[in-house]
Amino acid sequence: MPLALLSFAVQTSLYAQDQPADSSNFIKKIVKKFISSEKDSSRSGSFMVLPAVGYAQETGLEYGIASTYNFYVDKNDLHSRTSNITLIGTLTTKKQKNIKLLTDIWTKGNEYHILSELRFRDWPFNFYGLGNDTWKADEDYLDQKLYRIKLDGEKRFANNFYAGLNLNYENFSFKDMEAGGIFEQDNVLGKTGGQYLALGASALYDSRNNTTYSTSGFYGRAKYSYAPNFFGKDNFVGSQAEVDLRGFYPINSSLTLAAQGLYRGTFGKNVPFYVLRDLGGDMSMRGYYLGRYKDNNYATAQAELRYRFHPRIGITGFLGTGSTFSKEQSMRLLPSYGGGVRYFFSLEHNSSIRFDYAFGEQRSGEKRQSGFYLSISEAF
Repeated sequence: MPLALLSFAVQTSLYAQDQPADSSNFIKKIVKKFISSEKDSSRSGSFMVLPAVGYAQETGLEYGIASTYNFYVDKNDLHSRTSNITLIGTLTTKKQKNIKLLTDIWTKGNEYHILSELRFRDWPFNFYGLGNDTWKADEDYLDQKLYRIKLDGEKRFANNFYAGLNLNYENFSFKDMEAGGIFEQDNVLGKTGGQYLALGASALYDSRNNTTYSTSGFYGRAKYSYAPNFFGKDNFVGSQAEVDLRGFYPINSSLTLAAQGLYRGTFGKNVPFYVLRDLGGDMSMRGYYLGRYKDNNYATAQAELRYRFHPRIGITGFLGTGSTFSKEQSMRLLPSYGGGVRYFFSLEHNSSIRFDYAFGEQRSGEKRQSGFYLSISEAF
């Protein structure tokens, strides 16, 4: 759900921990890390913390942190790609929890690429029905618990080309907090929740000049997984597929055109609603509540014009279109557009904090859909 965030950033360069305890020297180094245009030649790691406070009627007061640690596995290798570990954790006065640990690791010599996610989510969300023709008036309030374990490991087989295996386990449980709503319709399967374990393979081609703020190169990743009938009953059995294509084109030293095309699909008989594909969020189709439109397939394309007029500061304008769809419901392309500001807290790793405001469609009788996003790292 949307949150109003009051945030400030505190960054500590890891090499400062080894410096003499001279307060003026320490302050100078911190100021330098926030403001200076000079890169850190030591190739040290960088740590960022964003405290956050929010309030919503369903959750009460929310408080927590979002933090990220960027580093090189091999600091002596100038071609080593930036790895990162991200931890997000929030609690509410109504005893809800959202904890997520993400890693994106490039091993020595960029020989292996390892992605992982551990997540526990005890959090309410709004359900609007299935398909791309849902309405705000049908909003149904649900309580959800989610356990997730994801692991992707890829090995380099040729220049810029990787292939590997993936695992994804998810366990959901739901409680309908408002009886008589759209969630009770017969076409919504898996109302109480379920679990599945999907195993698959992936292939990646990545020629980006930088993994955190790309200004040139191409990224293409295809991923497929299958969930067998491990758990019986009416749990999900079927396939999931994803294709993610990105291109980055430098117009000049400060201006970059970035574009992305993304497809996600879920296939199987009697697919429960919790494995259907969602439109919206802070990464693609910004301006829409994540899950406002939900179906078997999701396709989107977006472009950003990124202007980094100062080593520490940049601005971005973006637009996109996309839709969920299935055999039962045709594609209905929706607009997404907006702009934002970037603050680069690490020049060595080109790591940024992203402030975006986006607009979506305005359905008849409803306010225009929109959203504010404060995130660590670029959308793509």
